[in-house]
Amino acid sequence: MERERADGVRLNKYLSEAGVCSRREADRYVEAGRITVDGQPASMGQKIMPGQRVCLDGKPVKEAGKTEDRRILIAVNKPKGIVCTTSKKEKDNIIDFLDYPERIYPVGRLDKDSEGLLLLTNDGELMNEILKARNYHEKEYEVKVNRPVTNTFLKKMSSGVPILDTVTRPCQVERTGEKSFRIVLTQGLNRQIRRMCESLDYRVTDLKRTRIMNIRLGRLAVGSWRNVTGKELNELLKLTGR
Repeated sequence: MERERADGVRLNKYLSEAGVCSRREADRYVEAGRITVDGQPASMGQKIMPGQRVCLDGKPVKEAGKTEDRRILIAVNKPKGIVCTTSKKEKDNIIDFLDYPERIYPVGRLDKDSEGLLLLTNDGELMNEILKARNYHEKEYEVKVNRPVTNTFLKKMSSGVPILDTVTRPCQVERTGEKSFRIVLTQGLNRQIRRMCESLDYRVTDLKRTRIMNIRLGRLAVGSWRNVTGKELNELLKLTGR
C-alpha cells in the first residue's frame, strides 16, 4: 500500500477511499469537469500524488488516512418523491431531505417514484463492494402491478426479460397477492423492475425495496433512518470482504 501511495493513486480510487462517491460516479464527476487537481481540471485515470490538492466543485477533498475515521452507515426508508442524488440542483435530493450532520452518499439508487430501503455511507470502498454487479448481492422488493399476476408472468420474470439491450439475470419471484409479487434481484439496471414489467405488458403501481443483502427495512417508518451497527454491520462487512 505504501508503494502504491508513493507511485500515486488513481483519482477514482482516491475519491472512493475518501468517502466522496463510488469509483463509477467519480469518473462521471471527472467527465463533467467537477474535479480539479492543484487547481487544474482533472483527467480520466489521473494519478494523485501525496500532497496534491483535490477538489470537488471547488471544495477540498480530505484524503483518507490512517486516522480512525468513523465509518457511517445508515439505513433510510426513502419516501416517494425523493431523489437519490447529492446534486443540489435537484430540489428533492436525499441529502437535503435527511440533513445529516456529516458527509454521506447514497449507495446506489432507488427511483423517485419508489420507496423503501436506501443505504448511505461515508465509506466509498464499502459502497463499491455493495454495488459491484459481479458480486451478485441480493436486493429484495415488494411490487404491486395493474393487473393479475399469472404463472406465465412469474415464469418469464424469473427466467430473464429482455430490456436495455440485454437480458436480465434469472431471479427469485413469488406471488404475494392477486396483483402483487416479491422479487429478489442480483443486479441493478436502471428502473429494472419497472422495465421488466413493461416488457410483459404490466405496469408497476407501487414499488418498495425491503432488503439489501442482510440489511432489512423492517418496521422503519417512511422518512426515518437508523444506524447500521453491531452484528448487522459486521455481517455486511463480511459479505463484502471488508
